[in-house]
Amino acid sequence: MISAEKNDLITRVGAGAPAGELLRQYWQPVALSDELEGKRPVRPVTLMGQELVLFRDENGRLSLMDRDCPHRGADLSFGRLEAGGLRCPFHGWVFDADGNCLETPAEPEGSKLCTRIKQKTYPVVEKNGMIFGYLGEGEPPALPNFDCFVAPDTHVFAFKGKLECNWLQALEVGIDPAHASFLHRFFEDEDTSESYGKQFRGASADSDMPITKVLREYDRPSIDVEPTDYGMRLTALRKLGAHQTHVRVTNLYFPQAFVIPMSSEMTITQWHVPIDDYNCYWYAFFTSFTTPVNKQQMREQRLELYELPDYTSRRNKRNNYGYDVDEQLSQTYTGMGHDINVHDQWAIESQGPIQDRTREHLGTTDKGITAYRRMLIKAIEQQQQGEKPLMVVDEDQATTLVGPPSIDGVTENAEVDDYWKTADLKRRLACSWAADLVNKG
Repeated sequence: MISAEKNDLITRVGAGAPAGELLRQYWQPVALSDELEGKRPVRPVTLMGQELVLFRDENGRLSLMDRDCPHRGADLSFGRLEAGGLRCPFHGWVFDADGNCLETPAEPEGSKLCTRIKQKTYPVVEKNGMIFGYLGEGEPPALPNFDCFVAPDTHVFAFKGKLECNWLQALEVGIDPAHASFLHRFFEDEDTSESYGKQFRGASADSDMPITKVLREYDRPSIDVEPTDYGMRLTALRKLGAHQTHVRVTNLYFPQAFVIPMSSEMTITQWHVPIDDYNCYWYAFFTSFTTPVNKQQMREQRLELYELPDYTSRRNKRNNYGYDVDEQLSQTYTGMGHDINVHDQWAIESQGPIQDRTREHLGTTDKGITAYRRMLIKAIEQQQQGEKPLMVVDEDQATTLVGPPSIDGVTENAEVDDYWKTADLKRRLACSWAADLVNKG
């Protein structure tokens, strides 16, 4: 339970808000590369309450700029891609990828007005099917050498989904290892060989036991939280009997992402990116340590649930998330289908647009959430004092930030302490792209 004032401190993200100023010091996902395909690669973007336009010009250059035309404020996301930039349809002013005004055609012949006009733009970078923007002042930090960034494009699939709630409650689900035993409980286990691209539907590593069975039958995990140089590591242990333990290692990638095991061969790196105080997107990289990802299959799986162009869920609060009482009695704990993203969406959206944390009562298994809130408040204070918060790193520092290990597997009780390290190393050495990084390191 925290005060209303502190709840506002850690949730509000507009320009000038303490948490908003902190998040502006980091790269933020703003779109999928897929969203700029087709005849007209232009997309409106709302990020932390700022109205922006993202486009790829005729030469393939990316640009992220303020959306309101500096002439009279018209919406540049309706602009025409021509004449070396984005042309406002209102009076024909053209802006290149750097925000320079190239033409003001309605002005008198010989006018120099365009030389005095510049639209604000923001740094952008494209990685493995995802586009990131930086809204802060000065140079952006370097991206860490995490798996999702260094793996080849063939081994990474990117996707997103819209949530109607504050970014923080969306993030906190990912650092809550206990909820999966209930919220994502399935009463029947599918054939794990048919589980490609489905979280919690495969088998744990070093075991033929389905993850769904582990979560269903062993619902009292022992959770350890360890600070790291990138955020924190959460280890959830479930004793499977006298001799074996299920080990699940997840990670908080500060400030607002987590890295979790999707299966024995794949991890998910997922950001929760504020649109404004009351809505957010989750953006995710699915990174394979074995064969190249089947991007078409994974995209088709997800488009069964999400509608374009805004990636809104087909199951949502307006249709009770597809709730079915017969399903709840016989198939799933929620009765809301077999996609765990819907389960998470219900849980966090039902807390309200911004969760009222003055009314909550946290338990022992919420230790990751309490640790993260302390970390977030400390970073906000550092930002306000002009100090560099966690993960605002330069290129040299970024090269030391690798992985991080994210494992779901079963081991003998005597090997629990070292299991996740050896399992991660084993997986990397068997992987074409990851083995090279291990050998170089």
